[in-house]
Amino acid sequence: MIIFRFALPVQNKTIRLMMTSSRSVQTTVYPILFAVSIGHLLNDMIQSVIPSVYPLLKENYQLSFTQIGLITFVFQITASILQPLVGNYTDKNPKPFSFVAGMLFSLAGVILLAFATGFAMILIAVALVGVGSSIFHPEGSKVAFYASGGKRGLAQSIFQLGGNGGSAIGPLLVAIIVIPFGQHNIVWFVASACLAIFVLYNVGNWYKRYLRIRAVSKTSLGEISNGLSKWRVIISLTILLILIFSKFFYMASITSYFTFYLIDKFHVTVQQSQLYLFVFLGAVAAGTLLGGPIGDKFGRKIIIWVSILGAAPFTLLLPYTNLFWTVTLAGIIGVIIASAFSAIIVYAQELVPGKIGMISGLFFGFAFGMGGLGSAVLGYWADVTSVNHVFYICSFLPLIGIITVFLPNIRKARA
Repeated sequence: MIIFRFALPVQNKTIRLMMTSSRSVQTTVYPILFAVSIGHLLNDMIQSVIPSVYPLLKENYQLSFTQIGLITFVFQITASILQPLVGNYTDKNPKPFSFVAGMLFSLAGVILLAFATGFAMILIAVALVGVGSSIFHPEGSKVAFYASGGKRGLAQSIFQLGGNGGSAIGPLLVAIIVIPFGQHNIVWFVASACLAIFVLYNVGNWYKRYLRIRAVSKTSLGEISNGLSKWRVIISLTILLILIFSKFFYMASITSYFTFYLIDKFHVTVQQSQLYLFVFLGAVAAGTLLGGPIGDKFGRKIIIWVSILGAAPFTLLLPYTNLFWTVTLAGIIGVIIASAFSAIIVYAQELVPGKIGMISGLFFGFAFGMGGLGSAVLGYWADVTSVNHVFYICSFLPLIGIITVFLPNIRKARA
């Protein structure tokens, strides 16, 4: 009887922890989703400073379009190569506060970019921001998955909404506080990095508690078999990566060269071009929010179909329109083409259960890499031909979305 009295509290504590874990799996933890989304907003707002100051850097240092492309290439490559490695490592060795370390890299990059005096320093600065991004994204996506309560598309959309919102706000702030007053004013974005560190430290505390509870209850999320063969999974992942290529190559043409396109074709000012870029990036944020919940309800494959291939009529028309319709079509394209990314990420996570961080890192990293490669290739092509011709060539990229037909229906496979 004495042994029973001493053992009972331990048993009750274990049972309470297991019940808490069960509720955490079943419940969508919105405060954490919104917190990690705010962290994503601040992280990507810092990133968006880089392409937003291209006209200023081009003028200050007499850079060619090829050099502009190389700046983006260095940033995107440093942000992409490390992401799958970070994701794979933290799948095996979770690091709840790795967000904070990543943001410190970004903070250093912002300071160096503000006071850079040449092309080499600019490359180092954007590389530091890229390393910070490579640490943040796999872990941020993983936390969104754990806090989803089963609403994985919605959770990824909330997470991505923060990133796209930051990408939209960044150019607007650059137009207000950097372009009129000079490169040194980039240093104001240090405040964003400091705020992100505070927010992500609190997310890390929740993540640490979650991992402790899950370890006690032996819970393992995202490891339900999807019923697909190994080769079918590999082929499906390859198709998704090709779709990422088409999406982010096209996105690179807008984010890196839309301002130059508008200035060259319609003779708008630099500040006006930044505001028009904000329209596109704001539309991207809206499309991201819509894509995840619709994918949860109707299936992710349908959203991928509509998002990639559905943008084609509008991208094909854009090079032939006036300023009003160019900006309008850019907004429509932004909404449509952005709706796929959350669906693609969750679809890939469900293809390879148990490897959430690695898959998130692979797809975020590949997306960044394709954006960087696209920027470099398109920058060279703009130097050889013209910015207008770049937009004509890129208008055909969404047609690649036709290969979505070869993706399996994971819901049917599970059934």
